[in-house]
Amino acid sequence: MLLRGVSRCRRHTLRCAATLATTVDAGWGSSIRRLQCIDVHAEGEPARVVVGGLPHIPGSIHEKRALMMKPALDAIRKLLMLEPRGYPCQNVDYVLPPTHPEAAFDVIIAEQNCIYPAMSGHNMMCVATALLETGMVPMMEPLSEFALNTPAGLVGVQAECSAGKAKRVLLRNAPSFLRPEDMDIEVDVPGGIGKVRLDVTFGGMWYAVVDAASVGLRILPQQGKDLCRIGEMIKVACREQHPVNHPEYDYPGCDILVFTEGRRREGNTVFAKNTVVMSNGVLDWNDPATWTAMLDRSPCGTGTCAVMASLHKRGELALGENFVHEGILGTTFHGRLEEETTVGAGLPAVVPTISGRCWITQHCDVVCHPSDPFPQGYTVGDIWNGS
Repeated sequence: MLLRGVSRCRRHTLRCAATLATTVDAGWGSSIRRLQCIDVHAEGEPARVVVGGLPHIPGSIHEKRALMMKPALDAIRKLLMLEPRGYPCQNVDYVLPPTHPEAAFDVIIAEQNCIYPAMSGHNMMCVATALLETGMVPMMEPLSEFALNTPAGLVGVQAECSAGKAKRVLLRNAPSFLRPEDMDIEVDVPGGIGKVRLDVTFGGMWYAVVDAASVGLRILPQQGKDLCRIGEMIKVACREQHPVNHPEYDYPGCDILVFTEGRRREGNTVFAKNTVVMSNGVLDWNDPATWTAMLDRSPCGTGTCAVMASLHKRGELALGENFVHEGILGTTFHGRLEEETTVGAGLPAVVPTISGRCWITQHCDVVCHPSDPFPQGYTVGDIWNGS
């Protein structure tokens, strides 16, 4: 009886999904599409938090993510992130009714190139700030505490609040880990790059963790183009030659890369600098115009978690020690490993916390009239990947 009930639920979800896809494919009738958004940045990296105007998205958090990735609903991501309403470094966060009893909301995160991360630190900081500063989650001073449900699991939020402002947001992330077989792997990168040694670490996304100096780079804004080009090439080669997947749910990688440099220790605090390379198109080894990407403007939350997990695996960052991670703009996220745990069939992992500051930049309605010739936006090769 239970299995028949589950089967009926799945059939209902599939029927809802088919209906939803048909509705979105057909447009929203003769009315204007109107999405209520709050634009926020976390230490420099933007996010567009969608708090209203979405169709009903049925199912569990993983089913919601899978539905949003389908072309009919991915059209909403394109509308919000591509020109003329977006730009290459934009991110989108869909705030949805909760499916977890302890969560204030479900959150589905979307990035360029149809990437829907299981978790993103800067995005979740932006979501938490938007929810608190608009009253969607009641603000309590001096400390507001609640949880948000993501495909990576429940994320705990603690926000230091004063005079109606969320001054610093701390997230308790899902477990991060580095498997022994993913340490110090060697990837042969085409296009004249050659062999590169790296880790593949999960911090909410699958990161290729690369020492910038090992490929002749420094983490400086003026080296942005080379960081993007070489980083994207390494990442794609790594994904092709060393594929990975999460032990508890279907999430393949690697899907992102972090360059690191300048690590030093002062007492019980470790300092380092990083920049994260994110796709904004599809790399084609036969077309050098596509050998590019974009850089995270923030110090990157899940990237910070991945780097901490790598350092912990090597005995270079202990539980309870402070980690200060500087991004390419000079802003910082603060991290700490709170406890050890396991994922999957006993794989050792760590539970990280990360914190940073966010600011709302605008409240807006993003609209699209049925007559608009660009209902899914567009890209031009001057600032976008040439694919």
